[in-house]
Amino acid sequence: MSHPVLDEATDKMDKSVLAFQSEMSNIRTGRANAAILDAVDVEVYGSKMKINQLGTVTVPDAHLIVIDLWDKTQSGAVEKALLMSTLGLTPMNDGQVIRLPIPPLNEERRKDLVKVTGKYVEEAKIACRSIRRHAIDELKKLQKAGELPEDDAHRLTESVQKLTDSHTEKIDASFKAKEADIMEV
Repeated sequence: MSHPVLDEATDKMDKSVLAFQSEMSNIRTGRANAAILDAVDVEVYGSKMKINQLGTVTVPDAHLIVIDLWDKTQSGAVEKALLMSTLGLTPMNDGQVIRLPIPPLNEERRKDLVKVTGKYVEEAKIACRSIRRHAIDELKKLQKAGELPEDDAHRLTESVQKLTDSHTEKIDASFKAKEADIMEV
């Protein structure tokens, strides 16, 4: 059963899950992943740009990211941005390419990252529950105004709850996968 309130809730929950998964991809694990560079802005040409807009980013092995800039004169700016970022990585710049070694994480850092990830999980679930509450309130208003029969309102409320449950499961599945990735030695 489709209804504008249900469609809007679905759209908003989908966006919440996507935003959550995007946040998760920025969390560094012990394995090289070019997506961690998406959070780094580089001050070049009078504006802020992402590293992947300045050159080619490759991951030749599990513990190295290589940045091959198109304009080699910007390597200092990229190096500075990487050093100032929250990634905690030290770039090696030979003038031609920037190598970003990814050191293995120690046990304490792994546990800290899982805690940070857990906070993102809770924020994403709260967002979904808030969307659910808003949708159910809208359905109640429509029912009270006589625009929605009681049976339809009940069915739609159940659909909103199922929608919330399925999105919560997606969040949990993403968290479990990321947790396994973080804890992998």
